[in-house]
Amino acid sequence: MRSVFALLSVVLIAAGCATPASLPPGASSAQVQEKFGKPTGSFATPDGLRRIEYAGGAYGVHTWMLDFDAQDRLVKATQVREERYFNQILAGMTRDQVRVAIGAPSETSWLGFQKQVVWSYRYYTPFCQWFQLGLDTSGRVTDSGYYPDPLCSRDGDRSR
Repeated sequence: MRSVFALLSVVLIAAGCATPASLPPGASSAQVQEKFGKPTGSFATPDGLRRIEYAGGAYGVHTWMLDFDAQDRLVKATQVREERYFNQILAGMTRDQVRVAIGAPSETSWLGFQKQVVWSYRYYTPFCQWFQLGLDTSGRVTDSGYYPDPLCSRDGDRSR
């Protein structure tokens, strides 16, 4: 399995895979979609921008949010699967606010006893952990934190 991931990494590097960070400011959403395909989400931000989401990467550890102004020009591209963005998720936020901020979760699960949906987010970290948040039955964040990622082996390697 490890050799498959190594080969895939080499192929992707050789292909010169671009990220949304390489897009020029002012690019249109049509130009972005021509290069990266259909987005995984689309939202309106509180400050009036249109935000599109591109989630993925190996193990789903990247989510790019691209913000467009009213003239459909790219304003910024941000990789939001980072602790500084996770730390902005607060108790009381709605599921829609979370989606706009950090995108779709890597996994969801149900805790019947607590009557909570748990959203789990993988991200690149040397500590092999993921960010999780709990949503109550009304769709509001009740708590959040960092926990061991179950994909990791004991030595912190996700490739096993």
